[in-house]
Amino acid sequence: MTTQTHWQAWHEPYADENSPLSRRLRLVQQHIASWLDQRPDERVTVVSACAGQGHDLIGVLASRPDAHRVHGTLLEYDAGNVAAAQAAAGQAGLSNLVIRQADAGQLSSYVGAVPADLVLMVGVFGNISDADVQRTVAALSQLCAEGATVIWTRARRAPDLTPTVRAWLRDAGFVEEAFHAPDDVRFSVGIHRLEGAPRPLDATGMVFKFSH
Repeated sequence: MTTQTHWQAWHEPYADENSPLSRRLRLVQQHIASWLDQRPDERVTVVSACAGQGHDLIGVLASRPDAHRVHGTLLEYDAGNVAAAQAAAGQAGLSNLVIRQADAGQLSSYVGAVPADLVLMVGVFGNISDADVQRTVAALSQLCAEGATVIWTRARRAPDLTPTVRAWLRDAGFVEEAFHAPDDVRFSVGIHRLEGAPRPLDATGMVFKFSH
């Protein structure tokens, strides 16, 4: 019998559709679906950092007839979550998704997966140091194709870092398209588009150390 890891247990609130985690998931999924609707390209690329079990992207693509045009890479450190995401992608017939066991804090993990049209930083910024958040935001344009969209999340626990994150994103060449901060929960979801120029990937760099 295998022992459940912290990051597998972290997913359990998804079973409750009224949990804050489930509400956040639905909001992220709505933005992924909206982004796909607005991008009629024959091929779009997505990269998801610390993707967990891939509920956000896989959950959207599983019900879309145009899922075949989405080529995505999900980076996840936990082996159990990787297996769960691979099973879900396989069940949904999403053969263009690659679920890779890798440390998303190391830029070398993104080789071959970027530049991406959509970058998912969901559940990342709340589990790394503030300095690492700043470093990651500064490096985001290395993961982006021209005009790419970034979807990110962060809890607004005191002291609330989200105003600073939004300023860092602006300074890094991103334009804010949406920011959700519901009154009755602590989570927030931000949608930013790269207006500045993408930068080449520095595969030797490290942007954050995740709390494994």
